[in-house]
Amino acid sequence: MRGKTVLMAILEIDATRLHFEVEGVADGDPVLLIAPGGMLSANDFWDRMPWNPRKALASTHRVIGMDQRNAGGSVGPVSAAHGWADYTADQLAVLDHLDIDRCHVVGMCIGGPYIFGLLQAAPERFASAVMLQPVGIDADSRPALREMFDSWAAALAPEHPDMSEADWASFGDNMWNGELVLTATAQQISACTTPMLVLMGDDVYHPQATSRDIVDLAPNATLIEHWKEGDNLVAAGDAIAAFLAANALSG
Repeated sequence: MRGKTVLMAILEIDATRLHFEVEGVADGDPVLLIAPGGMLSANDFWDRMPWNPRKALASTHRVIGMDQRNAGGSVGPVSAAHGWADYTADQLAVLDHLDIDRCHVVGMCIGGPYIFGLLQAAPERFASAVMLQPVGIDADSRPALREMFDSWAAALAPEHPDMSEADWASFGDNMWNGELVLTATAQQISACTTPMLVLMGDDVYHPQATSRDIVDLAPNATLIEHWKEGDNLVAAGDAIAAFLAANALSG
């Protein structure tokens, strides 16, 4: 059963307004959610997914779901220099605002790169990470992901008349011209000791190879290959619950 919403709010930082919701058990371990949806990553996207942490974790955890900048109810500036680090700063700002020094993080799709951005910027703040079909770069996914960005940028452009085509292209390059998981190199993933549970992707945006590479490289990572339907989905939900319990903040 869905836990009671204990907070729905907007965090204002200069010209950025970040919409977030806090649900579940007020004294449970906090879990930061990074929703799927690509550049449209917003908390409501979880309600369309096979496994929904807003429902699955609300009886045991304090669940913090946010809309990323310029998605859902969040808005903010963009620039030619904009990139992953700006989103990382937004995510950490929400945790700071809530006085959360340490938590778990659960992300799907674009949540994978966002999680690695957080683990690079502030690894001490995350007790564990769950990644569901993380986005990754290969010969097929790169043009598909850039097309997704360009479509999002075209829709947003009228709200930012100061941004030229070259500015949008630079922003897109900053987001999607990287390698592997975009926000961490193979060497950085190998050095990341945060416990990770990776539920494998299997399509053009979420290549199997990305999930397998993460688990092969990271020293404390576990892979679940089949998880989206039937008994596999039930088992995956149980595995996520057990993983979070095994890495509880009080442990």
